[in-house]
Amino acid sequence: MNIGVISTRLAGTDGVSLESAKIVDVAKQFGHKFYYCAGELDPELKKRGLEDPRLHFEDEVAKNLHDRAFFEKETAATLLPDIQKRAAELKRPLRQFITQNNIEYIIVQQAFAVPMQLPLGQAITEVLAELKIPSFAHNHDFYWERSRFQNSQIENYLDQFFPPDLPNLTHATINSLAQTALRQRRGLDSLVIPNVFDFHTPPPGIDDYNTDFRQAIGLAGDDWLILQPTRVVPRKGIELSIELLHQLNDPRAKLVITHKAGDEGLGYLHELEALAKAKNVVLIYSGDIVDDQRRQEGGQKIYSLWDTYPHANLVAYPSFIEGFGNALIETIYFRLPAVVNRYPVYAADIGPLGFHFAEIEWEMTPETVETVRGWLENAETAVPATTHNYKLATQHFSYQTLAALLAPILK
Repeated sequence: MNIGVISTRLAGTDGVSLESAKIVDVAKQFGHKFYYCAGELDPELKKRGLEDPRLHFEDEVAKNLHDRAFFEKETAATLLPDIQKRAAELKRPLRQFITQNNIEYIIVQQAFAVPMQLPLGQAITEVLAELKIPSFAHNHDFYWERSRFQNSQIENYLDQFFPPDLPNLTHATINSLAQTALRQRRGLDSLVIPNVFDFHTPPPGIDDYNTDFRQAIGLAGDDWLILQPTRVVPRKGIELSIELLHQLNDPRAKLVITHKAGDEGLGYLHELEALAKAKNVVLIYSGDIVDDQRRQEGGQKIYSLWDTYPHANLVAYPSFIEGFGNALIETIYFRLPAVVNRYPVYAADIGPLGFHFAEIEWEMTPETVETVRGWLENAETAVPATTHNYKLATQHFSYQTLAALLAPILK
């Protein structure tokens, strides 16, 4: 089949883009060809796709409609006509993409879940209803899971399109809590497709390209690189990582943030920098030199996200909310110890499987700090935990797991 993947963005190191790429990798085993349509595409995807900035959640029209809906809380009577007008415009590039590539099946990545691009959700829904193409919606998190999308004046509209109920559309969630909520709120059944990794392929290590990463971010040879491999947004709980280093109170401990800030503004980054300074913690923001792929840019070496893990001594993952936990599965893949906050999905779907992490419940404890100190002082003491985690994840979060889940839909 020719399968089309549609989203707002399929580029970079965000969870939606990463998990979309994994589904494509696994589904190619069934002999399918893939094409891509989004507001932003990775360079490789552009060769087999349609990139239209109007589909991006950062499109000015989309941002204006979003702000009117969720910040100004405008009434449906005045807002919906403008959303519908833009949706009609967005249907044209969608139809063009489907027609030009003879698309026989569509995977919608996240565009039906979080309403950052209100008219796009409606546009895709109407195109699927008109063309009756069999489709699959991969929903990473829903509007009712985020406080900023609640208490709007367009809840009926959201329940119509985020996500829609269509006879030719199969839904998937990424955790059991979302699966239950979707059934209770909308009466829609769904598959649970967790974040996965290719655990049967060994992770990359230190090579000629990334050997100087520590030097590039200003670390000395005996420093402890405590990796925060997440975006810089409040729900990531990075202040807890700062508190960890504050309580460690060791000059060797350095907190390194890998992802670019800006998806939700720069205010949170500035707050973290001020907090780190007040607590005498070294916070290194490396988002300017870390991206999804290696490259040279203006004479500056850009490292991939995976170049950072082999240099890390520990991963900090103190998120308050996660759809699943892609960075946590990456941590297991690279056989690194981790501090994990017991966010709801972790408590429901990951922790009960028996993984060995230093767990916290919304605050840093002396016991956790001492466990971490032991791992950092002697890396060998973490090996039993990281080995156990790798073996367990191979059973539950591997490409083989994903293939088994996709086979009934795509085979």
